[in-house]
Amino acid sequence: MSLDRFYPIFDDPAWLPRALPLGVRLVQLRLKDRDRDVLEGAIARGRDLCRSAGATLVVNDHWRQAIDLGCDWVHLGQEDLEGADLPAIRRAGIRLGISTHDEAELERALSCAPDYVALGPVWPTILKKMKWHEQGLGRVREWKARVGDLPLVAIGGLSVARAPEAFAAGADIVSVVTDITLNADPEARIADWMEATR
Repeated sequence: MSLDRFYPIFDDPAWLPRALPLGVRLVQLRLKDRDRDVLEGAIARGRDLCRSAGATLVVNDHWRQAIDLGCDWVHLGQEDLEGADLPAIRRAGIRLGISTHDEAELERALSCAPDYVALGPVWPTILKKMKWHEQGLGRVREWKARVGDLPLVAIGGLSVARAPEAFAAGADIVSVVTDITLNADPEARIADWMEATR
């Protein structure tokens, strides 16, 4: 299994017509606080746009909808693992990514036989309040030694300038949110990322 090295996360499928034509081939939809109908419509739109572009869509959290809508990937945080039906996800043929922040979470994630593991925040992040401080590149190296051939996603405080450091430390994939969505010229920033992760 091969995943693209650049992994942007968006909070609305409206970002996809802007990102996919620029060559983005791995993307996550992180949809929070949506009514069920709106949520399902957004996931379905994301699924269709990504399939048309030959891109991989990862659905954050909403594993039931991912199963119902025939999606290929789900990403679960540690809290989301509590209520997730992992056997049902696997029976549906859906691949799984899991967030980790400390040793106990990594052990738990690996026990779920994920298809990738994410570590964050590698650098300080403004995306959300967390009890974890920056993990640092040493933790990236440690995680890569632990996960072996499993793809390792670095997230949190990533920038184009920091991407080579993350890759050098062992990350296989770099993931970003606000570096694109809060940028004055998101398309230009995506182009910079595409160049940096080739």
